[in-house]
Amino acid sequence: MLTPFPMACPPYTRSHCSIRPGLRLMAAVAAAFVLLVASATLVRAQEADAAPTPAGPSAVLRGTYGAWQLYCRTPPGAREEKCAIVQMVTDEERPNVGLNVQLFKSIGADTNMMRVVAPLGIFLPRGLGMKIDGEDVGNVPYIKCGKTSGCIAEFELQNEVVTKLKSGQSALLIIFPTVEEGIGIPVSLEGFTKAFGTLK
Repeated sequence: MLTPFPMACPPYTRSHCSIRPGLRLMAAVAAAFVLLVASATLVRAQEADAAPTPAGPSAVLRGTYGAWQLYCRTPPGAREEKCAIVQMVTDEERPNVGLNVQLFKSIGADTNMMRVVAPLGIFLPRGLGMKIDGEDVGNVPYIKCGKTSGCIAEFELQNEVVTKLKSGQSALLIIFPTVEEGIGIPVSLEGFTKAFGTLK
């Protein structure tokens, strides 16, 4: 499972949600506290550049599997190329709000990793949420924000999550423009099992 963060929003029957009125004051106080503690870290994060992945610069498109595209490249100093499966998704109601979703094997290990690049300007302390076929999987924090590349959440995918992705119909990634508002962006799982099997 993903590292859990508290989820104040109700189940995502639509692509947006808001915190119940009775929680607004608590959320505002908590958000202010988090921002005071984390402000220096977030400022440094905004200045950080995105770390390279197999889908980074010089990557070559090797194939398409349903909604997923396979990109590969040879990292500097490596003898073999590494690959990532990628899907670009946007919010149905806000076409200018999009996510870059990447899955790959970590370099030097056989760990399944997922990286999501979200737009700049989101409320970082709420993290990134995920649902698979309507079931909460958890929340993860953002690790850094690039000057132009967006904010990055990168985390290990446990085997049970991979299994759910393979058998599921759709996933939902939730970003928070504000402490109160969540936007759920659908991610298609069409072709996922075959695409995931190509990773090396």
